Amino acid sequence: MPLWLQAILAILPIFVAAVLLVGFRLPARSAMPVVYVLSVLIGGFAWMMPPTQIVAASIQGLFIAGEIIFIIFAAILLLNILKRSGAIAAIRAGFTSITPDRRIQVVIVIWLFGSFIEGASGFGTPAAITAPLLVALGFPAVTAVMLGMMVQSTPVTFGAVGTPVLVGVRGGLESVEVNAQLASAGIEFSEYLQIITSHAVLLHAIVGTVMPLLMIMMMTRFFGENRSWTEGLSVWPFALFGGVAFTIPYYITGVFLGPAFPSLLGGLIGLGVVTMAARKGFLMPKDQWDFPDRKTWPTDWVGKLEMRLEVPDKMMSPVRAWMPYLLVAVLLVLTRLPQLPFGAALRSFVLRWEGILGTPVIASTTPLYLPATMLLVVVVMTVVLHRMRIDQFTSAIYESSKTLIGAGFVLIFAVPMVRIYINSGVNALDIQSMPIAMAEWVSLNVGAVWPFFAPFIGALGAFIAGSNTVSNLMFSLFQHGVASALGVSAAMIVALQAVGAAAGNMIAIHNVVAASATVGLLGQEGATLRRTILPTIYYLVATGLLGFIAIHLLDVANPLAG
Repeated sequence: MPLWLQAILAILPIFVAAVLLVGFRLPARSAMPVVYVLSVLIGGFAWMMPPTQIVAASIQGLFIAGEIIFIIFAAILLLNILKRSGAIAAIRAGFTSITPDRRIQVVIVIWLFGSFIEGASGFGTPAAITAPLLVALGFPAVTAVMLGMMVQSTPVTFGAVGTPVLVGVRGGLESVEVNAQLASAGIEFSEYLQIITSHAVLLHAIVGTVMPLLMIMMMTRFFGENRSWTEGLSVWPFALFGGVAFTIPYYITGVFLGPAFPSLLGGLIGLGVVTMAARKGFLMPKDQWDFPDRKTWPTDWVGKLEMRLEVPDKMMSPVRAWMPYLLVAVLLVLTRLPQLPFGAALRSFVLRWEGILGTPVIASTTPLYLPATMLLVVVVMTVVLHRMRIDQFTSAIYESSKTLIGAGFVLIFAVPMVRIYINSGVNALDIQSMPIAMAEWVSLNVGAVWPFFAPFIGALGAFIAGSNTVSNLMFSLFQHGVASALGVSAAMIVALQAVGAAAGNMIAIHNVVAASATVGLLGQEGATLRRTILPTIYYLVATGLLGFIAIHLLDVANPLAG
């Protein structure tokens, strides 16, 4: 089978997914089973994979999907627990007292608090929390959705305590080819993952620092009385201060503590620093900006749901409200620091299936070490700390389980499809796996300019799947293969993939639908996408240029060279 035909067949399931999700606007729960079946057919009849290899790859995918589902459930459960205990109401109320200037509120509420929520929970929760909060603070619903989508950029690669890297990149790269390359170079997989993390966190820190300023300028241009970019640009000192207050601790954390913590600790530290600075008037603008009078708002600015700040009879103290998130950060640090024994102890409990169905495929998981376990521990602690009733606890579990059903159904088809791709190298034709075939074709036809285009592939995956994690699962091995074929740093190319996948979340259709639903604004997803495409293009072009410069001008080291 010629290489061009291999490449076409390999990309066919991804193309079909795009057509079904975008062209026909089918929900992912309907499209992904079709794409999975198509992948099975291509693997079985075009690649001549043994049936046992296809089944084993699917089982391996279910292990990975189970990890993701476990993390999603724990993250959503903690959020629902905090809603019912009154903690979210206390956190919301604390934001209202800082400043009435909407531009400053964007930096604090959306950029910093939203990034922190992304680091702790991921999976679209920043928009689900911050969009209703902004509407309650007096923002138009359509503005709140746009801003809620824009924050799903810089922090996303390390969202849900690093899931897109720890599950997505790891699950996407672990293969016979990559393991052999790493072994020959004398590099442990964990070391390679950290090199990728260090590259990704630097790219994000450079490109993402201006995101709060861009958010403000988008708001003043599209929703201000004067429709002015400059009214947003005028607060650039505070906006850039808010940017670096997040990206500096974000970068340091990523380099020294790994992929679980950058967004979590960057958001938490930045929130504390910028909130304190705003209260003291540091770099605050002399004028104040607000939306036009509410009576003049177009009807398409307002959602169908009325949002009010929850004001319980007795407001919870800020310390008590924030304590669960602080406990999450502490537990994660304690279990991830290699100098401490806790991580090794938790990793010692392994569920492993070696040689599934007599194939070389291995499936394993360390459930106690997953971030979800730390989140569940904090859930139990929060129930006690916030003196919650048993009915509040059970209703939070019920709501979280309902939310999980849709995402879980999609993942049990999406992830096995990816693992069939990755494990297709075992076949009767003795040809390379589907991602490697695509990579070889791309390297022959695109060549040295690939670093510029690498993040666009990541964004395509996120646009299709609505998930940085799934995009990394689909394309990490492909990106690694292109880099290897070109003889450039595979770690940098995979990092460009991860960063691009994060940017793609700003235009992921069902993320827009989910965010719109929280404020009763369904039906205007197209208008939101037309706006969020602007920051997405900025992010991808800037990242692509940085990648090209790093590889071809700065000659960034290739960890697999030699």
